[in-house]
Amino acid sequence: MTRTRRTHTRWWSAAGTLAAAALATVAITTPAGAGTAADEPAAAPISTRIVGGEYASTSEYPWVVYLTDSAGNQFCGGTIAAANKVITAAHCVTGGAPPEITVVSGRDDKNSDEGTETAVRDVWVHPDFQNASSGADVAVLTLDRDVTATPLPIATAGDLPEYRPGGATTVLGWGTTTEGGSPSSTLRQAHPPITSDQDCSRAYGGQYDPRGQVCAGLPGGGEDSCQGDSGGPLVAGDKLIGIVSWGNGCARPGQPGVYTRLGAYHDEVQAQLR
Repeated sequence: MTRTRRTHTRWWSAAGTLAAAALATVAITTPAGAGTAADEPAAAPISTRIVGGEYASTSEYPWVVYLTDSAGNQFCGGTIAAANKVITAAHCVTGGAPPEITVVSGRDDKNSDEGTETAVRDVWVHPDFQNASSGADVAVLTLDRDVTATPLPIATAGDLPEYRPGGATTVLGWGTTTEGGSPSSTLRQAHPPITSDQDCSRAYGGQYDPRGQVCAGLPGGGEDSCQGDSGGPLVAGDKLIGIVSWGNGCARPGQPGVYTRLGAYHDEVQAQLR
């Protein structure tokens, strides 16, 4: 059973408060496995941050951000794609998403008060989205004011070299560093290579759709995103080519992470960035 890489929290609306229970955070790992389909029950252990990765900084990657709920709990990642726009995964902002979302930019350590906190005033979810494993796992957040960070360009349908098997990538997030571990307090990065469609289909069968998804991971595992990294960026060629979406566990051999193939949704997403 697959899992999304979003960190799940539970709200008690009767009390009107958010109770902290982080059940699954997305993270970046060094093996090739990822999380499960959005909000499905999971048999696999869950992880909280990038696995097999290393420390990263928003000074090098100024466009990477994380999302928090009204209590300040980080639950997903995202990418600044325009002055007041952030791209994330649709499963981060649907089906139990917090009613209030804040985007945190320029903050390497979640325990610090560096950077900027910006409220979200509007959410666009791709109209074809049903759940993470079925594709179209992309959303665009409109912020209530501009941020100063330089946006990251998004891939187009013609950017085929960035999706070639074996190509180098960078995935970033504040999620778990091991399956079943705890979320990272600091931003981390990993570099899982692009997996061929054939290998990803062998791993996930009919759940994997190469038209709107792409996989990344090492055959033997060890580098991957994980719970808490959902919505975060997969980057190649200085472009946003993917969004952390789902997978089977984290950094497992033969189980690469599955990402939204952003080039397939370029036109719809670009229309939201204007």
